[in-house]
Amino acid sequence: MSNPPPPPPPRDAFALLMCHPSNTKKKLQSSFPDPKTPTEDTLKVEAVNEDVPHAKKPKTLTVEVAKEVEKEVMDEKIALLVKKGLEFKPKSAAFWKDGESIPFVFLARAFDLASQNSSRIVIIDILCNVFRTVIATTPSDLVSFIYLSVGKIYPPYDGIELGIGDTTIIKSLSEAYGKSVVEVRKELKTVGDLGLVAKASRSSQSTVSKPAPLTVAKVLDAFRTLAKFSGQLSQERKNKCVKALLVAASDCEPQYIIRILQSKMRIGFSEQTVLAALGQAVAYSESPLAPPIEEAVKIINHVYSVHPNYDSIVSALLTDGVLKLPDTCPFVLGVPISPMLAKPTKGVSEILKQFQNRDLTCEYKYDGERAQIHYFGDGSVQIFSRNSVRNTEKFPDVIQSVQR
Repeated sequence: MSNPPPPPPPRDAFALLMCHPSNTKKKLQSSFPDPKTPTEDTLKVEAVNEDVPHAKKPKTLTVEVAKEVEKEVMDEKIALLVKKGLEFKPKSAAFWKDGESIPFVFLARAFDLASQNSSRIVIIDILCNVFRTVIATTPSDLVSFIYLSVGKIYPPYDGIELGIGDTTIIKSLSEAYGKSVVEVRKELKTVGDLGLVAKASRSSQSTVSKPAPLTVAKVLDAFRTLAKFSGQLSQERKNKCVKALLVAASDCEPQYIIRILQSKMRIGFSEQTVLAALGQAVAYSESPLAPPIEEAVKIINHVYSVHPNYDSIVSALLTDGVLKLPDTCPFVLGVPISPMLAKPTKGVSEILKQFQNRDLTCEYKYDGERAQIHYFGDGSVQIFSRNSVRNTEKFPDVIQSVQR
């Protein structure tokens, strides 16, 4: 029997490939199918994924679901703001951690909730619970909440206003949301509210990357910066500032950014409503050492009439409480007191009826302008209008008369 032939010498991978490159290529291609062509195994996996609720979904779908869940949670928390008194637990409405800057959307959603109610009592409850939530979580943000709630950025006697017109706002809105000025004006004519136009424009626009969320403190700081722009390029700088806010805004935030800029809140409450809500919030927050709610409201109203400065009042409230407020925020020179304003009546008979035949004193109402004059120890003078606006330069002759 003859011996079997010896096995062929081993050949390396490179040699094998070079012998039949075309055949090898075909074999390799058959071993690794085209990823674009679904195989039987792929179809099975996809079928399983459809049946399993926790299977991985596309990223875009996951983001949309997360947004929807986030909105539902926020809706539930905002709805709690209508609760009354001790039924409301301040931290239950918060969707941020203690000490964190509070999202502007919380205030905007509270405004939205208040605008849906015509009852002053319900509106005060909502604002009161907003302030209680702020005091319980991030008290340093309270003064920003107060200023934006009353549609102001500084005390009136500082004479600093936003000073921005609808033309600039419309331009900022159109650039932020990719619309033409003509389109924005057309929508404004239909809706009648530039805030609603901004809200609708934002909701219909998608963004590639989401900017950092706006906070209440950030919005107030932006408004204060905007108000101080002056000079040749001031309108362009204001335009960029407003545009940046609108790009970063979400939900109903654009609506109230625009309304604050226009000084047209359209919510249905006044500064007196905000003061009443603040008084109640402080009374509940200081419980059980706080005075009765009515007394707390009365104290805050009185102090604001002689010291209309929210920075000072809020700081004193958080430090020393409402009972000491008349001592910590007294009348000071340079801060105008609120004048007592008369209420018009239809005739003398109505006045007599209101006083119920009691003795009364009358005086003539002279034509002219009311002025509140503050005379300082160094001889300087400051004059304020009935609306607490400093207008000293308007009366040089009065200044000379006072300084004699």
